[in-house]
Amino acid sequence: MRGIASVPTYVVMQPTTLCNLDCAYCYLPFRSQDRKMPTEVAAAVAAAVNDWARDGRFSVVWHGSEPLATGREYFAELLAPFDPGVEHHVQTNATLIDDAWCEFLTAHQVRVSVSVDGPRERNSERVGRGGQPSYDRVMRGVEALRRHGIGFSALCVVSEPTPGLATELYDYFLELGCDVLGINIEEMEGVNRRGNDHPAAAVSGFWSELVAAWRRDPRIHVREVEWSLRYAAAVLDGTADRVLPAQLDPIPTIAYDGSVVLLSPELAGFSDPRYADFTSGNVLATPLPTILGMPERTPWIAEFLTGVEACRSSCPYFGFCGGAHAANRYFEHGRFDGTETNHCRNSKIRLLEGVLNHARDHQPPAS
Repeated sequence: MRGIASVPTYVVMQPTTLCNLDCAYCYLPFRSQDRKMPTEVAAAVAAAVNDWARDGRFSVVWHGSEPLATGREYFAELLAPFDPGVEHHVQTNATLIDDAWCEFLTAHQVRVSVSVDGPRERNSERVGRGGQPSYDRVMRGVEALRRHGIGFSALCVVSEPTPGLATELYDYFLELGCDVLGINIEEMEGVNRRGNDHPAAAVSGFWSELVAAWRRDPRIHVREVEWSLRYAAAVLDGTADRVLPAQLDPIPTIAYDGSVVLLSPELAGFSDPRYADFTSGNVLATPLPTILGMPERTPWIAEFLTGVEACRSSCPYFGFCGGAHAANRYFEHGRFDGTETNHCRNSKIRLLEGVLNHARDHQPPAS
């Protein structure tokens, strides 16, 4: 049975609950409220992270709502307790990025990932509080990044995987100039209760088309394609059983108030009477390493681990996936010990099928 590692490879930090956009598919419950992370929370997390970073590369990911909504001065205070060796990443909608923010990001060596869903017409659900389009503001932020020579990744949400879309998106992001592209098929989680059940052929076809577009001009890294190719290579050379780490990464998510949710950032801010809430402690009361050392005290986690083992025994894709994600299980099934979810089908099973279908259909001719 896979347990949970006591030391993570990264932590997720929510510096504020506020977002200046109101995307239709967003899962966050408090994005209209400005609840900032106290600097004491950042200092408590840094006490653990600085130790972990001495043993090798370690990342802090500032994510959840819009991190730059904290403002530069306050964000600098949150960054201050972390040692120079800690790697910082920010997931941003880019609408607030200007020359001053670029100077800040460069000075603090913060790596940037921009949320944008492709060409203008693909961003109709990424709107401001009054429903106004955000695309022009996103592009102004991207232009500022380019002007300052700041490389960036891109994260794209796909709500309907239709024929032709993957090629359109890949060509768009090539021109945009990102270094890495990640694509999420929209998930039903958090406050987003829209369905995400798509025809299998449509989803596998989307991923197959994306592989084809990437192969024609592989100048950027495509996260999902590279995951799949690494796994396929491991299967071919007989090392597939080593792809998944022996223990699950705890992925501690530190909410604005210091509460800690393990395994799934999307559970932060939610609760259920059956499990109390989903937190495992608070860094203002208990050191983060102590919280990570006793995951079994969190009621829902034992149920989740039972579900992981059910996936292992029933799903031929387990070696690639590692078991359905906790938040997807909960928000789709209402429990943590269910197995296959629509997220599994869309972003793991159909992904791998699409990559393999492309490989099968594009074999070199026999000599």
